[in-house]
Amino acid sequence: MNPILIIAIIIAALVILALLFVIGQFFNLWIQALFSGAKVSFFDLIGMRLRKVDPHEIVGARIQAVKAGLVIETNQLETHFMAVGRRRGRVMNIVNAMIAANRAKIELPWDTACAIDLAGRDIFNAVQTSVNPKVIDCPEVGSGGRKTIDAVAQDGIQLRARARVTVRANIARLVGGATEETIIARVGEGIVTTIGSAMSHKKVLENPDDISKRVLEKGLDAGTAFEILSIDIADIDVGENIGAKLQADQAEADKRRFQAEAEKRRAMAVALEQENLAKVAENKALVVLAESEVPKAMAEAFRKGNMGIMDYYKMKNVVADTDMRSSIAGPDQKKGPAGA
Repeated sequence: MNPILIIAIIIAALVILALLFVIGQFFNLWIQALFSGAKVSFFDLIGMRLRKVDPHEIVGARIQAVKAGLVIETNQLETHFMAVGRRRGRVMNIVNAMIAANRAKIELPWDTACAIDLAGRDIFNAVQTSVNPKVIDCPEVGSGGRKTIDAVAQDGIQLRARARVTVRANIARLVGGATEETIIARVGEGIVTTIGSAMSHKKVLENPDDISKRVLEKGLDAGTAFEILSIDIADIDVGENIGAKLQADQAEADKRRFQAEAEKRRAMAVALEQENLAKVAENKALVVLAESEVPKAMAEAFRKGNMGIMDYYKMKNVVADTDMRSSIAGPDQKKGPAGA
């Protein structure tokens, strides 16, 4: 037999075996897609394998889309599969979301769904939230922070409230919209503002629904990925009398300030008294110095002849007479009419 013919036969056999292997590998998917009305050619299946795209996921997603009446091409599925880094379930997640949106009469184009998925949001969960509204606790339960929203009315009474916010996903604002944390923060701020503007805590307790109405009127869902349907006050309790506590603290602070000022004045008075005592002692010293000059002046008068011996004895008699009268009058008489 011709060797060239033998080689050709071998090559042909190998090619046939390769084709049979490829056909056998994708035949089941091809038949499944064919009978489901979502035709996918063998070349597309082979191209998926070469592009490292999971053909089972792409074919499964296309079959679901066709059965649901959605027009999604294979190339669109492949493109998004590779765009999100070949994470399993993302393409199928988008198809399921679009099917759910179609059943709920929610407009969700393919490009919008892909953009939401690329932004890291769970598009299927968003569609479910849009159909079945979600309830958010405010403050968030189990967050490890405060369990209530505390606010003080104008009469100084503290109120502790808990609210439940019913939201629905806004598909148009899922990309770039704020998350649940923003909703919780805004609702908490609105509750604090509303309670703080109330003249009395009793009015708030009588009509807690006024809080819901006022907070809801503020449009707190602006710029978020949700639409607030309702805000319900789940619980509201009376806390501490913050006004009285603040007044007591202020009174204590004023008392300490006044005590400090009084102590300052006392210290100044003591210092002034000591200064006066020093001045008295200084004046006494001056008197003693002046008295010490008297004998000198008398001696000088004797020398100059301005004073005689009889004048000196007369002065001594006057001094003695004065001392006698003072001793007879006694210490009480020295005080005068006021002492009597």
